[in-house]
Order: sequence, then structure tokens, then C-alpha cells
Amino acid sequence: MIISKKMQEAMSGQVKHEINAAYLYLSMSAYCDGEGLPGCAHWLKTQWQEEIEHATKIMQFVNSRGGRITLAAIDKPPSKFGTMLELFEQVLAHERSITSKIYKLCDQATDEKDHASAAHLQWFITEQVEEEDTASGLVESLKMIGDHAPALMMFDRRLSEREG
Repeated sequence: MIISKKMQEAMSGQVKHEINAAYLYLSMSAYCDGEGLPGCAHWLKTQWQEEIEHATKIMQFVNSRGGRITLAAIDKPPSKFGTMLELFEQVLAHERSITSKIYKLCDQATDEKDHASAAHLQWFITEQVEEEDTASGLVESLKMIGDHAPALMMFDRRLSEREG
């Protein structure tokens, strides 16, 4: 079965969301570099790479089902993000937004009885549970840190250890 035009359009939209997320995280990484927090910058750059991989995974799936992705213009991300707590609260909010978009895609696949797309999207649902849990943990850590600079430096060092 070839993927429906409607599902192709929805998947193309998700590719845009993933690329927008990547661009946002790359901007956040640059911001952290400018703030003297190379560990946070590293963590966000790794996140950027993951989002590109997610977009690519969707594109490859659609192509394997006989469809084609249509790329759309991406949004310009902000360049200032406030404190690290504010920045990571934005990460968490963004991940929650992506999760809701994945859920809508999964609902559409179910409505269309597109079992292959529904199965493919299960990987993204599992991934989003992990993404939200990680972002939530970072937000909670930053809330405990508060304005304590030495603790922020330890937090930054911990994030520099993230593997890609």
C-alpha cells in the first residue's frame, strides 16, 4: 500500500517541526556558548543532531512507502533565552509540543487504517517520553540550583558528558 497524500502532507509537516526543533536547539546552543556554558551548548548541539535524525527517519519512511516529502520554509528561532532555567523550560515546552504533534500524526494514521505509519510512529512516541523525561529532570535540577553559580558550573560539566 502506498502512503496516502494526506499522510504524506502530515509527515511533511512533521519534518518541518523536527527541523524547526533542530534549528531552535542550535540557536540555544550558540546562546549557551556565548554565556560561557559549553556543557549546556554541547547538550543542545547533541539535541540538534537528534532532531535532524528524526526528520531524516520520517523522510526515509515516507519514501519507502512510495510517497514524497515536501519541504517547507522553517521558522527563524529566537537568539536570546534568559537564564538556563528559562531556556530549559522552553526545551521542555517545545518537547511537549512535539509530542502532541506526534500524537496527532498517530491518530491520523489510525483513522486512515495506515498500520505501517502507526507502527513507525510508535518509535517517536517512545522517544518523546524519553525526551520529556530528560528535559523535565533538567528543569528540576535547575530549579534546585537557583542562583548558585558553583552548582550551575557542576550542572554544565555534567551536560558536557552527554554522548551523541
